[in-house]
Amino acid sequence: MRVFFIGFGQAGGKLVDMFLAQDRKLGSTSFRGIAINTARTDLMGIRYIPMEDRLLIGQTMVKGHGVGTDNVTGAKVAADEIDTIISAVDRRGTHDVDAFVVCAGLGGGTGSGGAPVLCRHLKRIYKEPVYALGIIPAPEEGRLYSLNAARSLSTLVNEADNVIVFDNSAWKNDGESVKSAYERLNEEIVRRFGVLFRAGEVSKYGVGEMVVDSSEIINTLRGGGISSVGYAISEAIPRSQASKQSSSGKGLFGGLIGKKDKKNEPHVDIASGEDKSAKIIGLVRRAMLGRLTLPCDYSTAERGLVLVAGPPSELDRKGVEKSKSWVEENIAGVEVRGGDYPVDSGYVAAVVLLATIGNAPRIRELMELAKEAKEEVVKSRERSVNTMFEDAIDPLFE
Repeated sequence: MRVFFIGFGQAGGKLVDMFLAQDRKLGSTSFRGIAINTARTDLMGIRYIPMEDRLLIGQTMVKGHGVGTDNVTGAKVAADEIDTIISAVDRRGTHDVDAFVVCAGLGGGTGSGGAPVLCRHLKRIYKEPVYALGIIPAPEEGRLYSLNAARSLSTLVNEADNVIVFDNSAWKNDGESVKSAYERLNEEIVRRFGVLFRAGEVSKYGVGEMVVDSSEIINTLRGGGISSVGYAISEAIPRSQASKQSSSGKGLFGGLIGKKDKKNEPHVDIASGEDKSAKIIGLVRRAMLGRLTLPCDYSTAERGLVLVAGPPSELDRKGVEKSKSWVEENIAGVEVRGGDYPVDSGYVAAVVLLATIGNAPRIRELMELAKEAKEEVVKSRERSVNTMFEDAIDPLFE
């Protein structure tokens, strides 16, 4: 799948930079991207996006210093300079793109304000689907960040063809500050979506028996709303060999997936004598029932997609088909697509895309917070009006 990534704001720009770094490491040309920001220093911190693909906007308004956490200003700057942004997209080339993915942290100002504006205009101009990859802040990042995320998300779901959410609070380790966790969380995001969006690529092993191409992903995400992704990885060869392969950077997973945290994702030796089909089903179950990018009630998903990637000798058509059936039995909808992706690796990975989720506690919490904030603003305005009225009539009774 050929994806055009657009990083909006600091978090979005770093993500796209990591996607392109991964692409370069794998010798692939599937991904291209640009970064947009109102802060000059954030753009200078990017390493892999060429300078000509880094766009500084809002210079007349904020003079390159960013908009802080003011996403209203972020939205205004994006709207004022949308022609400049679209020109930068066109200049990078869109003729062979399968989809646009706008990446943004939804708690700040530039990305949370600008991403919905950009999605609206991209959909108006291009026929390709426009997805948002939105990062929602953990509660400890502050009430303002949560309010920004609530406002941005409520707009974004109406502007993008689908919003895939990554919840920082679900991935931060106990005792770990969010700031120190950022790099690790970004790696988790890029690892999962790097596998998903590369589905259907031709490797030296050819294509899979059950190919998951761009149309499968697009049809899975076509219902709009909010989506989540599950992921699990297991060893396909003895641990000692896998370690050598991973450390040497050989194979797709050496540079793309890497080794999982033993505490969070226990390895399973798929090279043992157990039935491959049963192992793949177990891996897919672990991907869906484990930690999702957005914790949610998976049974409320309207559509699903299962992708199993790994060495051809470890892939099994029956296992993929049974995995699809299992996912279908456990979600609300009946549309579940799936396939395999043969790669040079010491690991087997399963990715499960749960599209159009009906129930996610963290999203409900954000929406309640936004509702409360709106009511507080209304009450505050009423108090201000009452005070002004009292100040005006008091002299009449003196």
